[in-house]
Amino acid sequence: MGDIHWAREAGVAIITVDSPEVKNGLTPEMGRRLAAVCDEIDADETIGAAVVRGAEGTFCSGADRRRWNPGADQAEDSTYREFSAIYNAFRRVGSLAVPTIAAVRGAAVGAGINLMLATDLRVVATDARILAGFLRIGIHPGGGFFTIAGRTAGREATSAMGLFSEELDGAAAERTGMAWKALPDAEVEDFALELARRPAADPALAREAVRSFRTELGASGMDWDAALHFERATQMWSQRRRSEA
Repeated sequence: MGDIHWAREAGVAIITVDSPEVKNGLTPEMGRRLAAVCDEIDADETIGAAVVRGAEGTFCSGADRRRWNPGADQAEDSTYREFSAIYNAFRRVGSLAVPTIAAVRGAAVGAGINLMLATDLRVVATDARILAGFLRIGIHPGGGFFTIAGRTAGREATSAMGLFSEELDGAAAERTGMAWKALPDAEVEDFALELARRPAADPALAREAVRSFRTELGASGMDWDAALHFERATQMWSQRRRSEA
């Protein structure tokens, strides 16, 4: 049902979402594993940066639909905890003690776009497919999408994606500010690693710098933690409504 694994390269942690049979869709177990990987990286003070990538040329297609039961009671304890495992994993990536880069190839959809937006910087393939897709399948956005998209792409692009189901390619993501650079697919991961090696050369300084960066540039609107919970109840309503339609 998929895995999250990581490796070290010259002080850079390379985190891989690995469930290629479903284009790296996430299960709750993978969410818990991702949070545990973040704990392992934080505990190793020789690591000064992290790159998040997907296996076999796709970033993340969202939640693994094989595990999604829209007819389930979304407030029931086990269902609530399963969704929380995925949402909390995004937040955990967003609080890693080191600077983080998403290397986005293929597609970032739904929960996958939240994972992408959880990082400090994004390098994307020019032909990548980036879409929120929530309303397209009849559910409200979750994971604090509006807040974390708005802080990078701004109001217009967040509206286009979150309300009107517009899809961006990598070039458009760069233009809107959602990504730092769009490159040919084959160059994405190498360039992300090249960038990551720079802060990783001095892990202690990198950790202090990224702490200051996030504190000083924190959201001026709703805090991400608050946004995650604010969206949650409405998303639960939308999933129940969808199952009853």
